[in-house]
Amino acid sequence: MSIDAVDRNILRLLRLDARISNAKLAQEVGLSPSACLRRVKILEDSGTIRGYTALVDAPNPGAEIAVIINITLERQTEEYLDRFEAAIRKHPEIKECYLMTGGSDYMLRVDVENAVEFERIHKVILSALPGVLRIHSSFSIRNVLATRSGKRR
Repeated sequence: MSIDAVDRNILRLLRLDARISNAKLAQEVGLSPSACLRRVKILEDSGTIRGYTALVDAPNPGAEIAVIINITLERQTEEYLDRFEAAIRKHPEIKECYLMTGGSDYMLRVDVENAVEFERIHKVILSALPGVLRIHSSFSIRNVLATRSGKRR
């Protein structure tokens, strides 16, 4: 799908506020409401827009700790990448997963209440993922900025 400047502007505005009304969105991008709605629908149908989310504060601020995990695979072949990604999708505890350049192959995010919960995730899930050579985990101190939550494909 080819994305033009109007589509990019629609996507930018929806990232800032996914609850923006179609009328306001249309006004901001310079389209009629019906043309704007049609463009959003095309972006959704093509998979460019995969979904919408709500950012929710934890009931007890600081109750959840974000853990950033860098994974290095034994090999970077298509087979290893596909097997790893298929396995990741089976675990709802993993909130985000990015294929990376640089020192590690993947970066993951999980949210835990404490170190005991992370230890379980590490032992039961991360250590059992196919093709994993190295796992490096970092615990966040606090969230400085969140604009959206991870969404799986």
